Amino acid sequence: MIVALMLGREGSTGFPGKNLMKVRGRRLMEYPLLAAKASKHIDAFYISTDSPGIKKVGRKHGVQIIDRPDYLCTKEALGDDAYVHGYELIKKENLEEIELVVLLFCNAITITTEAIDEGIAALRADPSLDSAVTVSRYNMWSPLRARKLDDEGLLQPFVPFETFGDPKTLNCDRDSQGDVFFADMGVSIVRPRCLEALSEGMLPQKWMGQRIHPIRQEGGFDIDYAWQLPGIEWWIDTHFKKNKKSKKKRS
Repeated sequence: MIVALMLGREGSTGFPGKNLMKVRGRRLMEYPLLAAKASKHIDAFYISTDSPGIKKVGRKHGVQIIDRPDYLCTKEALGDDAYVHGYELIKKENLEEIELVVLLFCNAITITTEAIDEGIAALRADPSLDSAVTVSRYNMWSPLRARKLDDEGLLQPFVPFETFGDPKTLNCDRDSQGDVFFADMGVSIVRPRCLEALSEGMLPQKWMGQRIHPIRQEGGFDIDYAWQLPGIEWWIDTHFKKNKKSKKKRS
């Protein structure tokens, strides 16, 4: 049995109401939900939330609702703990063994059915893998370029340059350190053991375990600020419209 578990809460300090905002005719949370529902491999769908609006949209799409407790709905609450809470409730109500858990966020719409199916296939092909997650290449955000403020308010390297080798051989070219991949939060497909032994997982998203298979895509990210909306619109126009055209051609 494969289950999908989506997270989304009512409050957001960076971008209030983002999960239910309509972009290109759909609410943001509907994009990842519909991508998951179109997969032929997923057997059950859940949303963990405290939001009446999210619950309403979820029920409209036939999704089972998990009432997310208050202590997991603060801005300090971690997705790690909310996923574990949801998984434990799902496990209690299902007698069938759970093979994989497809983890989604309401505000992470950069995901396709094809990417989900690719991740499931990778995990089934290699039992040693803990998870398969979507990643996007962002060389311009290499840790070599990251900065932080010191006590004087001046810019300093966020990570000591020596971490990357001899500073004399380093340069500012965005590709000089090789490709830089970020888990873009589109989807994490994990084995139950990742959620059952969360403390053994790799930071910063411990639910991914240690052996993580990359599902490569372009321009993926979760939306936290209004200035990201044009990027979301580009992604929808590029990926969802392309899928619609290909379906029409096949028919």
